[in-house]
Amino acid sequence: MHAIHISEYGGPEVMTWAEFPDPAPNDGEVAVRLGVAGVNFMDTGARKMPLPTWSVPTVLGVEGMGIVTALGPGVEDFAVGDRVAWRYHKGSYAERLAIPARSLVRVPGDIDDETAAAILMQGLTANHFTTETYAIQPGDTAVVHSAAGGVGVILTQLIKARGGTVIGLVSREEKTPVAKKAGADHVLVSAGSGFERKVRELTGGEGAHVVYDGGGTATFHSSQLALRRHGVHAYYGVVNGNPPFRPADLPNSILLSYPSVVDHVPTREALVRRANELFEFVRKGQVTPYIGGRYALADAAQAHRDIESRRTSGKLLLMP
Repeated sequence: MHAIHISEYGGPEVMTWAEFPDPAPNDGEVAVRLGVAGVNFMDTGARKMPLPTWSVPTVLGVEGMGIVTALGPGVEDFAVGDRVAWRYHKGSYAERLAIPARSLVRVPGDIDDETAAAILMQGLTANHFTTETYAIQPGDTAVVHSAAGGVGVILTQLIKARGGTVIGLVSREEKTPVAKKAGADHVLVSAGSGFERKVRELTGGEGAHVVYDGGGTATFHSSQLALRRHGVHAYYGVVNGNPPFRPADLPNSILLSYPSVVDHVPTREALVRRANELFEFVRKGQVTPYIGGRYALADAAQAHRDIESRRTSGKLLLMP
């Protein structure tokens, strides 16, 4: 089988299409033939620099869906031929994988392959943001950074499904229609700071209840200034920088959170339950991932170039 491998950190040019033996499942693992892999911005970080739990050499990628081809000893929850999806398994840019069964969910028959690959990681992230990070209530106003991106589209849809108002931020004017189609009530073009004044205008001077900020150091301070008293700054832009701050610098008694989806699905039971919540939103037509690009798995380097250009919208997918 083939996979996208790196032996050093760097730009997309370090990504190679390499051949490996087919993996055999060990105890508690399931062998899977890849159907569709998802591209995440964090994948570019793992390519460029050491990250916690990541080092080189490695195969990139963390999410996807596929077909079960063999079961390791002790696996009872799955059968050969099952369609499965996963939200985090290092090395997912590969034609074949051996994945712990506890990391997998069964894909219902009415959920297509591309949706299954596109929904799980970013959908669970968005579900975490709108429930346990800040439980969106009808009438709440949320600011969504990168509202035309993979997380942003699903996050906007979930906020709207829960009765909230969305102020979406996009980096380019041409991304505005994607954010609006996802349900954003207002869309602002902003590639960095300075959007807080307009957010306050749109909220009658009060500020937003919550800002979901993946923008990094460039947006950190403005996100906080866009919040009302006791608002929540959900900062998940660590790949783009960890800005220094003092607790006394936080305005309006706001709450600062670094939401990690691991805390949303700490057990297999939680993973299955939350995944089924997402699938139900899909069935109701309230969540529909926007597929912004499809690439051959061997062309993953081009997907990285495109996502880093900030010109892409929605979810990028890789096909073996």
